[in-house]
Amino acid sequence: MDIEEAWHKALSHTQIIRARVSALLTNADTTVPYVFLAESSVNFGDTVVRKGEIIVQKPSLLIPPHNPIFQGFQFQDEMQINEDSLVNFLLVRGVVLPSLKYDNKTNSLSVVDGKLSEAIRRYSQEMEQQENVQTGLLSGPEDCWQFSVLIFICSQILRNADTDFRKLREKFKRNES
Repeated sequence: MDIEEAWHKALSHTQIIRARVSALLTNADTTVPYVFLAESSVNFGDTVVRKGEIIVQKPSLLIPPHNPIFQGFQFQDEMQINEDSLVNFLLVRGVVLPSLKYDNKTNSLSVVDGKLSEAIRRYSQEMEQQENVQTGLLSGPEDCWQFSVLIFICSQILRNADTDFRKLREKFKRNES
């Protein structure tokens, strides 16, 4: 599957089931844990569970434009896409990520018995019972999980953008006084 197919597949099939409630930090790096669920392409009827976290670098006002850094997403290893090609691909499509470092760490990868819908229900209930507001829960295609995780982190950045900008502006005004 080429990059264009993978991108469109992820866009049309990624579902953010539970967004992270906590905002991304503006004064420090933010660790964003996630659980990614996908139908197994090997064991039909089972679900692939990828648990990980993305460390989003602390925002900076002085950054090079359109130069995000992706580590741990395995684009090169699994999809044969180098980082420059990925950034250009996204930029051409109007997807502009803040020029930060996005470091993905996969903590576990497993296959569980049962359909995707059952796994979604089980993990949603578990997170609700634990009152876990830090971890995102998402589903998408197994073969382009990287794009699904990027879509998730972009949604978190967008959700916080207005608040983050307001905080930075208030901080600047206080320092100006």
